[in-house]
Amino acid sequence: MNSSLVGNQSGRPFCLLAISYLETINFCLLEVVVIVFLMVLIISGNIIVIFVFHCAPLLNHHTTSYFIQTMAYADLLVGVSCLVPSLSLLHYPVVLSESLVCQIFGYVVSVLKSVSMASLACISIDRYIAITKPLTYNTVVTPWRLRICILMIWLYSCLVFLPSFRWGKPGYHGDVFRWCADSWNTDPYFTLFIVVMLYAPAAFTVCFTYFNIFRICQQHTKEINERRVRFSSQAGEAGEAQPCPDKRYAMVLFRITSVFYILWLPYIIYFLLESSNVYSNRVASFLTTWLAISNSFCNCVIYSLSNSVFQKGLKRLSGAICASCARPRVAKDSSTSRSKRSSNGCHV
Repeated sequence: MNSSLVGNQSGRPFCLLAISYLETINFCLLEVVVIVFLMVLIISGNIIVIFVFHCAPLLNHHTTSYFIQTMAYADLLVGVSCLVPSLSLLHYPVVLSESLVCQIFGYVVSVLKSVSMASLACISIDRYIAITKPLTYNTVVTPWRLRICILMIWLYSCLVFLPSFRWGKPGYHGDVFRWCADSWNTDPYFTLFIVVMLYAPAAFTVCFTYFNIFRICQQHTKEINERRVRFSSQAGEAGEAQPCPDKRYAMVLFRITSVFYILWLPYIIYFLLESSNVYSNRVASFLTTWLAISNSFCNCVIYSLSNSVFQKGLKRLSGAICASCARPRVAKDSSTSRSKRSSNGCHV
């Protein structure tokens, strides 16, 4: 059984946010509320995203949809994996030992978030190629190359965090397990390994590509506007400024990437401080960890609010659901009306 379920020597369960513990209930109330709330949001939100992509064929015209759907599946699995710590906090008996459950949970969530981070970097590279090499884009970026790239993302993410079972905490862990908080140490060399192999390359790639994307878009917008002003002045018409056609879509992806790193930044900073033995706090570990997890829900919110094609697909999906719900009601009403007619006929 999980040792965190047994509690400490005083008989109280292991709670990182001790202010939430109540004597009337024998589990960590606030931790359970936070984890279950995020789990419901993440699972429901990403299921909607996946279904919308299947219901809106226009979304699949962009090659970035491969990576966005990969992120959605990875985020969905993050939400499902959150079931493990929530069951632990609710004193649900676990067959495996707590140390093994803790290590497996940390490894799985680390791999899934690594997939999201690598997918964001690949999206930025894809948009960079589309803007810098529009004529050769379709020959460079092909469906089978995208599939190989996604496969490599999963394999690389699985391999880069594999040493966590021997070297210490990976770049992501859940301290709701007592063994994670007390016995699983953070190795500074493994931290440096994760930063060099994952965090730094992904962040550098995103910053480099989006900086050049917006610089090129700004240059294109300026050239287009100058041409329109020149032609309109010759024709005697007022010219209107036209934005770069790729800039709007790039802005959507840039918002998703920015929110990802904003929500992850507190945990990365804490992780570096903890591994350097500069600062260690259980409450800070819990809050930064689950703040990073909340990003798995933010992606679908940003995309649904920013992409018009996605909004149309969402309306189509909701309309199909409403229509399927309305069919039994219509059938019931029609059967009721037929029964009334037959009963009236009998009375006559």
